[in-house]
Amino acid sequence: MSQFQSFSPNMLKTFELCPKKFYFKYVKNIQMPSDDEKFEFGKNIHALASYYLRKETIDKMELSLSSKEKEVWEYLKEVKYFGLETVETEYNLTAKIGTHFFGGRLDALVKDNEKYYILDYKTGAVPKNAKYDYQTMIYLLAVSKFFNTDNITFVYLDLKNKKEFSVELTPELKKEYENKLIETASKIEHDEFQKGKDSCPCEYKIICY
Repeated sequence: MSQFQSFSPNMLKTFELCPKKFYFKYVKNIQMPSDDEKFEFGKNIHALASYYLRKETIDKMELSLSSKEKEVWEYLKEVKYFGLETVETEYNLTAKIGTHFFGGRLDALVKDNEKYYILDYKTGAVPKNAKYDYQTMIYLLAVSKFFNTDNITFVYLDLKNKKEFSVELTPELKKEYENKLIETASKIEHDEFQKGKDSCPCEYKIICY
């Protein structure tokens, strides 16, 4: 049986980047300091978007926005997906693929008739290869299984550059995603996590040996 209840996109990305970093972070549960300013900015935008899509009152929240947050928020309100039917916001979703569970927290899921759109707000960088990012794979497969449909598109909303990147689920991609997730989870289950990178600049370098 797996020592992990489920695998998140960040877990799989970390393992692929450096198994030893994965070991420190997810096996030994050693947490390093993060950039609180960037975290707070992203958290505020995510919270505001969630309340807005649920049609809750956000007047006071909007008044408290910084100029940077206000600029991002005005752009986000105008994207076409915010005019569609809201299915879920800030939604935890997990699916079993092969013998392992994979999951994450969706920023929002909206719907246009029978077409579903997974929305992900990026206040930082959008994945360089969004089509094969673990977040894309896990979220598309999880929504497909839970809502019993393959009529889904994942939309990354790049709030910094005011752009969007979309990935539509196809039968071919679905199979590729399933195989990739199963393969990576299997490697984690059988790896001793001793493979690091020489001169690695990550936050765990002070304890890496």
